[in-house]
Amino acid sequence: MTIIARPPTPTTIVFGTDGWRARVADEFTFENVRRCADGVARYVVGRGDEAKGVVVAFDRRFASEHFAAAAAEVLLAHDIPVFLAVAAVPTQMSSFEVVQRGAAAGIVITASHNPWTDNGFKVKAPTGAAAGAEILGVIEAAIAENGGAAIERRPLADAEAAGLVERFDPFPGYEQFVGRTIDLDALKAADVSVLVEPLYGAGSTWLPRLLGGGRIRVTEIHNERNPFFGGINPEPIRPNVDAALATIAGGGYDLGLLLDGDADRAGAADERGRFIHQLEVTGLLMYHLAEHRRLRQPVVVSVNNTSMAEHLGRHYGIDVHETPVGFKFIGPEMIRTGAMLGAEESGGFGFGMHLPERDGIYADLMLLELFLAEKAAGRWPVSRALAAFHELAGPSFYRRIDVHVERSIYDETKQRLLVDLREQAPSHLDGHAIARTVPLGTNDGFKFFLDDGTWLLIRTSGTEPLVRVYTEATTADLREEMLAVGERLVRGS
Repeated sequence: MTIIARPPTPTTIVFGTDGWRARVADEFTFENVRRCADGVARYVVGRGDEAKGVVVAFDRRFASEHFAAAAAEVLLAHDIPVFLAVAAVPTQMSSFEVVQRGAAAGIVITASHNPWTDNGFKVKAPTGAAAGAEILGVIEAAIAENGGAAIERRPLADAEAAGLVERFDPFPGYEQFVGRTIDLDALKAADVSVLVEPLYGAGSTWLPRLLGGGRIRVTEIHNERNPFFGGINPEPIRPNVDAALATIAGGGYDLGLLLDGDADRAGAADERGRFIHQLEVTGLLMYHLAEHRRLRQPVVVSVNNTSMAEHLGRHYGIDVHETPVGFKFIGPEMIRTGAMLGAEESGGFGFGMHLPERDGIYADLMLLELFLAEKAAGRWPVSRALAAFHELAGPSFYRRIDVHVERSIYDETKQRLLVDLREQAPSHLDGHAIARTVPLGTNDGFKFFLDDGTWLLIRTSGTEPLVRVYTEATTADLREEMLAVGERLVRGS
């Protein structure tokens, strides 16, 4: 019997809220990485920007450096010079290099906080921000056309010998760049002890190096390369950071600073080892820029971020703009409005005085600066500063859950949530009157508000059979109640 092997159907590659991600050796293959790089190359060539070059960087995941080299070889075949990182670097370093060099674009091989089985492909715009819909539309169209085609490439060693490849180490330039807007010497002189948790990722060593040589005591854990990430998802939330929280709770530390796998997301913990959730960090950073730095430029937040931004905006006279989920929306809106801060629910923060893109390292330095300013004002330790902050900004009890749905009924579930709910919106949530219902502008969910400011958001995924349920409530009990209501809405029970 003869078995005829059919040629595989080319993978359909669609960029989500922050790049394309997939499982290594399944859909994330060298062939598909080359297809993505070919899409970027065609975008650059179409604009006539070949001479500006493209920045290529990568994280610590399995084979990331080899996927980056494969992407570089495709760019080089289009006569596009490449600036290639010498080692794994935080994702935002590609944004920094794109801006500093005036490059045509940036490519980062990373899956950020995804499971260790995955890798990903991010694209940076010439502004350093995540590539928006206009750029991604061109790239995705090119990728759709190149499936199954031979992608031309030029060997990296050959191009390097010809002077078309420049290796870069971003640390010296980044340290100098950060020093323009943050007084690193003042941070180094602080008499505090800080625990840094980089979750085995590309942000390892960066904070200790930036803060080294002074009075401050910085201890970093889990800083070795481990593509398995110790068996956790490298996202700086509980339970992934529980080991760090337990270490802090054991005593001897004033503050915990957290990073995700590619260091573009930030987090924090107080001196007792209590996790400071991402929405609190948004409010804290906005408070710091307004209260201590006396800034009044706008703030941009994603639709699933904190209501504290509105409270603080009214208090300080700051305009707050809301966008769909994803920094590909937040970054461009920051540029449009001249915002001082852009923040997403998942712990990504960009700064107008720095980069219109997420930078977990910069955000952690800002948090350190904030708490030192609070200490100088007599609000210390960190837990006391947090309590004073919530007296101003209001309570915030936040949590998100992912409700997984059987793939066979996912379309039916989406129909019920996105169409039926629009036509027959509920008036109550478990006995609580709904003050207003807001459909998401991306047509993938709804946000329900109660009179006291508590909100529940239900958002369907476009790539997986799951529905994300978010809530920010005025009490811990109400938070859990809203999450249970949200799950029942998803399951139709």
